[in-house]
Amino acid sequence: MRSGPAMSPVILMFTGAFIISFSGVWVQLAQVSPTASAFYRVFFGFLFLLAICLCKGDPWHLSVRHLAWAILCGFFFALDLFCWHASILYIGPGLATILGNFQVFCLAIIGILFLGERPRITFLPALPLAGCGLFLVVGTDWQALPPTYRLGLVLGLMTAISYSGFLLILRKLQGAASSSSFFFNLMLVSGATAFFLGGYMVMAGESFTIPDTTSLAALLGLGLLSQTIGWSLIANAMPKIPASLVGFLLLLQPALTFVWDVLFFSRPTSLINWLGVLVLLGALYLAMLGSGQPAPASTPRHDNHHLDESGETPP
Repeated sequence: MRSGPAMSPVILMFTGAFIISFSGVWVQLAQVSPTASAFYRVFFGFLFLLAICLCKGDPWHLSVRHLAWAILCGFFFALDLFCWHASILYIGPGLATILGNFQVFCLAIIGILFLGERPRITFLPALPLAGCGLFLVVGTDWQALPPTYRLGLVLGLMTAISYSGFLLILRKLQGAASSSSFFFNLMLVSGATAFFLGGYMVMAGESFTIPDTTSLAALLGLGLLSQTIGWSLIANAMPKIPASLVGFLLLLQPALTFVWDVLFFSRPTSLINWLGVLVLLGALYLAMLGSGQPAPASTPRHDNHHLDESGETPP
């Protein structure tokens, strides 16, 4: 029989995935523009992470290269959050989150085309399986879908692309200064992301106003729970868990998000749609195993897979 301490990383991983699964719910409840909800997520996250770094006494020695990687990483994360938060409004948090996790396909393709990686055999059926699952969820007649729904699907796929860029640059960032902690790097990225999103809001004339206490609570939930606690739990537990189990546990995040979408926002979902969700999640799991990437979130690793070394985190 396994002891309690040996099970603790699994519990931490499950808790982190559970917490992050509510991200889309907080976005829906915030009742602000997609850019504003994304901005406050990283802005409040930056403040919480700043407090953690000050309490931990993290070193603040920054090289120009390290700061440059953080700024570039923040730009791609800003683009990722902008697309994802907008897609939530059009297609709901469940499907938007599943599409965002298509980053595993993007990273695998980058690895094959540019890094000389060879996919495992389990990766080959993953992409057509994902296509079948998506058809079961949204239907096969693209023209019959409302324009806003189609836009939401495109934004969801753009989330996966920009998220992949964020993950690759985050790998560089975490390798640029080995003395920097995960919290410090995440603080830098959160601050840079808030800068880009806030700058866009100023240029677009969007309001920074938080309309009521419900909205404030939702935005604080995004910043504290999703941006800070959920990421930290996953990042710390992941190196202690087998890759196959990591992939399974982290797929709970998009799966639960879809469930919350149905329960809290009455998303119309038939049995065919549920089958499509299961097929999509199965395809993502095969892609994770087949590409050598255990999950869409990880801390720096040192092995033979180029893309495995990135510090990856869920949306």
